[in-house]
Amino acid sequence: MSEQTAQQETQKEKRTVKFIITRQDSPESEPYTEEFELEYRPNMTVNSSLMEIQRNPVNAKGEKVAPVCWEANCLEEVCGACSMVINGTPRQACTALVDNLEQPIRVEPMKTFPVMRDLAVNRERMFNTLKRVKAWVPIDGTYDLGPGPRMPEVDRQWRYELSKCMTCGVCLEACPNVNDRSDFFGPFAVAQVDLFNSHPTGAMNKQERVEALLDEGGLQECGNSQNCVQACPKGIPLTTAIARMNREGTKYLFKKWLSV
Repeated sequence: MSEQTAQQETQKEKRTVKFIITRQDSPESEPYTEEFELEYRPNMTVNSSLMEIQRNPVNAKGEKVAPVCWEANCLEEVCGACSMVINGTPRQACTALVDNLEQPIRVEPMKTFPVMRDLAVNRERMFNTLKRVKAWVPIDGTYDLGPGPRMPEVDRQWRYELSKCMTCGVCLEACPNVNDRSDFFGPFAVAQVDLFNSHPTGAMNKQERVEALLDEGGLQECGNSQNCVQACPKGIPLTTAIARMNREGTKYLFKKWLSV
C-alpha cells in the first residue's frame, strides 16, 4: 500500500462529533441554533468540546463565528456552574461523556432561568431563595466559639447528604412545578431548610425557616413528581427532605392553631 493510500484510509477512519448548540446573542435577542463538528478524541466531554470550539470558533459551514459562551469552573461536578440541557436532559457538561451521548449532541441553556448569552443563564433566583429561607447557621460575633455541639452519627450522615447541594439548578429545570404559572422556589430550598434546621445551632432559627417554606411559593406548590431526585447530579434525597419538611410544616401549623 502506497503512503498516499494509507493516508486516505486513515482519513476515512477519522471520527467526528457533531454538536447542535442553541445560541442567543443577548438576553433580549431571539435564540437560534448553530452546528459545529469536531474531530473525535477519547474521553471527550461536552465541556472539553465547548473549550475546543472556544479556541477555534468555526462552525460546520466553515464560518468564523463568535465563541460559544457558557459557565464552568471546577470541571469535576462540584461547583454546579456548567449546568445545561444536553440531549433533552438537564445535567453537568463536565461529566457528560461524548461516548455516552447520542449524536448529533444537542446542547441548550436551561429554560427555567433567564439566558444571559448562549448557554450562560442567570441563577440569581436560587440565591435569593437561599436568603429567603435563611440557609445559613448564624453565629454571635466573629470571635472563636470553640467546637460545635456533638450530634448522633445518623444525623451527621443525613446532613452530609443534604450538604452536597451545589445550587446547580438542575432540580428546578427538571421540576414541572417550576414554571411561569407557579411561584414554587424549587426542591433544593426545601432540602437546605432541612439541612440547617437539623443543625444544633441552626435549629435556633427553625421556626423562621419553616414559616418561609409555608409562605407563597413554598411546599404547597410541590406536586411530588419526583423528577428532582432522579435528575440531581449529586444524588441528594430531595423527596425525603420534602416529606420531612411537610411533616414539620404540619406540626408547626397544628401547634400554631392550638395556641390561638
